[in-house]
Amino acid sequence: MEATASDSSLAAGTRRVSRSRRIAAERAIKVFFGSNALVAIAVLALITIFLFREGFGFFGENLTNLRLYRRAGLEYVDVIRAQAQQHAALARELSQIRLRENDLSALAVFDQFAGRFSDAGEELNALLSDTSDEAVALRDALIAAPGEAIDLTQLRAAEGRFGQIVPPMREKIDNLIQNAPALRNARAQTALAKWERVAQEFLAQLPGTLQQLQAWDPLKPVPAYRAVTSFLFGTEWITASFWQDWYGIIPLFVGSILVATVAMVIAVPFGVASAIYVSEVAGQSEKSLIKPYLEFVSAIPSVVLGFFGIAVFGETVRALSRLPIFSWVPFFPIEERLNIFTAGCLLALMAVPSIFTLSEDALRNVPRGFKEASYALGANRLQTIARVLVPASLSGIVSASLLGLGRVIGETMVVLLCAGNRIAIPDFTQGLGTVFQPVHTMTGIIAQEMGEVVRGSIHYRALFMVGLVLFGLTLGINYLAQRVVARYRMSIG
Repeated sequence: MEATASDSSLAAGTRRVSRSRRIAAERAIKVFFGSNALVAIAVLALITIFLFREGFGFFGENLTNLRLYRRAGLEYVDVIRAQAQQHAALARELSQIRLRENDLSALAVFDQFAGRFSDAGEELNALLSDTSDEAVALRDALIAAPGEAIDLTQLRAAEGRFGQIVPPMREKIDNLIQNAPALRNARAQTALAKWERVAQEFLAQLPGTLQQLQAWDPLKPVPAYRAVTSFLFGTEWITASFWQDWYGIIPLFVGSILVATVAMVIAVPFGVASAIYVSEVAGQSEKSLIKPYLEFVSAIPSVVLGFFGIAVFGETVRALSRLPIFSWVPFFPIEERLNIFTAGCLLALMAVPSIFTLSEDALRNVPRGFKEASYALGANRLQTIARVLVPASLSGIVSASLLGLGRVIGETMVVLLCAGNRIAIPDFTQGLGTVFQPVHTMTGIIAQEMGEVVRGSIHYRALFMVGLVLFGLTLGINYLAQRVVARYRMSIG
């Protein structure tokens, strides 16, 4: 009995030691993973704090610039500049129309027409040049002595000159429109008719411009909220300008959204369809061929894809758009080989492997009983995939698509090389042709300009504000996606 009691005591001791070791191991694992999670949270918090610290001072500096812009009269001159730029844009459009006409006899008359239209704006351009010099001098004086009063009398004399310039200018342009030359090429003639309508609108707004000059008040206060709204809703991003810097994020935001949209429209169907095929249809030999190749695509450096887009893909698309068989497409041939479509296609190529891998995992995680029950009820393979497997794995497919979207939104090198880097809102009147226009993106502008700015300058802080917007956009997309997935689960529950 003593031996039995001793053995029982020894076994109990062994169990206690084993249990204590297991508890110690569990605690060590908990501390390890908990500390890693804490480090991740701390890093994320530090990144957020750093972005806010470096970027938030932008609004105060931006407000100071806006107030100087008004007091020095630059805002006044820009009223005239807007009309001169519209006239110049109409002249450039005539040059584009000329390229579509191939009848030499019609071109001779058209060139005279275009030359007379360009000459009609000479006095307006001379007025703009004079007032620009005056406003720059006033701005320099205010920077040197911020509290000093300045004399705007000479600058405001432009109202009288503008009033004298407008009537003969309108008469010349109106006569030109009434006697516009006929073109033989149908597309050129259609473009010229559209140009005439835009030119008439330009003439109609000139009297209102004079009233705007007369109503301008340099002492009107600039509200503080303009520092925020000019950034969030501004349509110009102009830096290192002799005139006035503008930091409007709308062109960059629109560019990012358009490139991401094109990429996801291509990547999601291809990625999900590939996952369905490999998971439910393909044989073992096909799986061993498809999966390694898709994984290989994800290993290609983005800079290599960017060079491929510049040298091969973009040039190929532009060459195809010039083929006679595509002459029926309204926006063909395209002029820019680096555009939204080029960048979107290459980003789609980068996103497909991630979407494919996660979607396939989601499909494989559907309980086998779902599939067997569907077949038992008489459904065929296609019906089972469409009505059972895909709905059951939809949350995983949505998560896969979000991961692909995150890859697309955050990608820098491809968009920097292939999107065209034109800081302007695309012309949406072109319909689908919009995707063949160049744009710039939020990630691209940060990568392109961050290395060139002076630390602590308004330009430096503006780039951090772009990063904050990008950060907020990513969080918003993930939050909305989680809500969608949660609602879907409730609806099928």
